[in-house]
Amino acid sequence: MSGKWKEVVRLRFKGERFRDHALDLSALGGLSQFQKMVAETAKVLWRAAHPDQGRLPRHFEQRTRLCLRTIEEGSATVPLEVFMEDEVIQDLFGPVEPVEVNEAIGLAYEVFEALEKGDTLPDRLPRSLIPEYAKFSQTLGPEEEIEISTPEREPVHLTLVSKQRLTEYVEKTYEADVDVTGQVLEADVKRQRFQLWLDDTTKATVSFTEQQEDEVTTALKEHQHRNMQVKGWGQYSSAGKLLQVTRIDEMKLFPVGESLFDMTATPIEEVLQDLAKKIPQEDWDAFPADLTDDLDHYLYGTPRK
Repeated sequence: MSGKWKEVVRLRFKGERFRDHALDLSALGGLSQFQKMVAETAKVLWRAAHPDQGRLPRHFEQRTRLCLRTIEEGSATVPLEVFMEDEVIQDLFGPVEPVEVNEAIGLAYEVFEALEKGDTLPDRLPRSLIPEYAKFSQTLGPEEEIEISTPEREPVHLTLVSKQRLTEYVEKTYEADVDVTGQVLEADVKRQRFQLWLDDTTKATVSFTEQQEDEVTTALKEHQHRNMQVKGWGQYSSAGKLLQVTRIDEMKLFPVGESLFDMTATPIEEVLQDLAKKIPQEDWDAFPADLTDDLDHYLYGTPRK
């Protein structure tokens, strides 16, 4: 395979562990997490830009795979590169850039820049990705930092202060009943889990049993024509977003476009009113007066408005 390497980002590890430009082996986990963080960010950005397409393009993962080929001086400086095959290096208008990787690293840069300045995280960063960024920051030890730079930008620095600010953003989860409907676009039979896409940009990981395998594979094979309804038990973010379904109690396949609306169901307004009546007045009084205006502050720890 012929092509060329393209540097897209440079990480400089600073601290006693990295003197004499030696990369301590314990830092390799951080590099691996940086790769995963960038890859997941690239997938989310691509799907947001192509809401009408259910699957990632062919070779997408290869195009977003970062590689380490050398360690340079200056504490431990690690240039990370992607390999671009000859057929995608240039077109009629000149050289082609590794767009997916550049966009993902650009958003990562914005995140770490906001953390360094004490600003709120970028609005376009899905909160579901915050744990991946937090895992990368966990590789930092006392008196250490990671400098992140790209060819077009001044370096930003991930420090222990940044690490603490990012940790405060990580959402706590809770478990509750699940009743969702979507398309099955990915399935891992060996690990007994599949991805249920609730809309063009939102998915949830669903665990299934061996007895449910046939129904899952049927839903995958016929995903263009059939949706799946899943009822069971799952994990939610503190903001109420479904993260994963841990147990399926009931599955149902039905043609795309067919409504599952239950005319006998209690209106949601009445359900909410009944729930509100069960909460003691002293609990209502305990809510902060600025809860509505500063909801993100109480959910994610962002600065007050």
